[in-house]
Amino acid sequence: MVVEPKVRGFICTTAHPVGCDKAVKDQIDYVKAQGKLDGAKKVLVIGSSMGYGLASRIAAAFGCGAATLGVMFDKPASGNKTATSGWYNTKAFEKYAAAEGLYAKTVNGDAYSEEVKKEVIDLIKSDLGKVDLVVYSLAAPRRTVGETVYKSVLKTTGESYTNKTIDLRNNAITEITLDPATDEEIEATVKVMGGEDWEDWINALKAADALEDNAVTLAYSYIGPTITHPMYYNGSIGRAKAHLLATSKKITENGVRAYVSVNKALVTQSSSAIPIVPLYISILYKVMKAKGNHEGCIEQMRRLFGKLYGGELNLDGEGQIRMDDWEMQDDVQAEVSKMWDSINADNFKELTDMDGYWSDFYALFGFGIDGVDYSADVEVDVN
Repeated sequence: MVVEPKVRGFICTTAHPVGCDKAVKDQIDYVKAQGKLDGAKKVLVIGSSMGYGLASRIAAAFGCGAATLGVMFDKPASGNKTATSGWYNTKAFEKYAAAEGLYAKTVNGDAYSEEVKKEVIDLIKSDLGKVDLVVYSLAAPRRTVGETVYKSVLKTTGESYTNKTIDLRNNAITEITLDPATDEEIEATVKVMGGEDWEDWINALKAADALEDNAVTLAYSYIGPTITHPMYYNGSIGRAKAHLLATSKKITENGVRAYVSVNKALVTQSSSAIPIVPLYISILYKVMKAKGNHEGCIEQMRRLFGKLYGGELNLDGEGQIRMDDWEMQDDVQAEVSKMWDSINADNFKELTDMDGYWSDFYALFGFGIDGVDYSADVEVDVN
């Protein structure tokens, strides 16, 4: 069938198998061009099929030559529906890894569940023995614990917050007011997006003797500028990220070196859903591309692995790795703030890189990738 993008708001309901394959190959080629790293050799990536998780897996495999085991939660094609982009990405990754003799297997299921943890640990014990790096890169809307389903929310805490945003349905500048989360909603968001499950994974791996003595674990976070703080850093999601940071210290105290990496704002399935952030990203792209220091997911993760294995980690006062260092430079943020204050419907196109934003968005689902014939019939049912 001929596959075209079908977008509703911040969700694309189709994915292009050939486009996803080419996007993965482009990321692999980038990492290989940067040279080899003397780093991790057996890696578990929890949340491995898109964005930072996929980029981490590519950096580990094709940068360090690592065997990788991934955990994803994706759907195959069904009838006239395409598979999810994560499904196609993973198929492509495994194909290219196999071509270079690299171990690559993937478990598809709910990473929060005990069943998936057991399946992953059984694979590690039978195939790898132990792992030396665990990357935790989950961004999920809900988590089931026992009989309880916790749902995360994107809200402020304390009081309502009003600011500019962009309506992704029509690229229009609008104003949005976010209401404060209830205590129950904050608790649920921490349950879903905090560090509890990360710690559960590490404890399960330790109990099974599936971690090397020098093992490291990473989880990803974001802080951002004051523009986004009320609904992110100081919002319900920020409470979860604070819990993630506290968990990193607890895991380290219990014998496994754990870091939170604060990454750059980028177009991902998750960031597209957060009010205010897409408009900020479109301005940030404009500024950073002009300065020549813009990075995508794969550039960020290859640079992170370079820091982790042989470079300077660039830790802040809380012990977090600051991969947002170029984003948060004073000159970058000064220009972003100036544009934010003056942006309106008349100068919107001049002050943003919405073309770049949408290009990255469509690329998440395999569309708009150079070298792909989108008029051609493609096989969508990929095992």
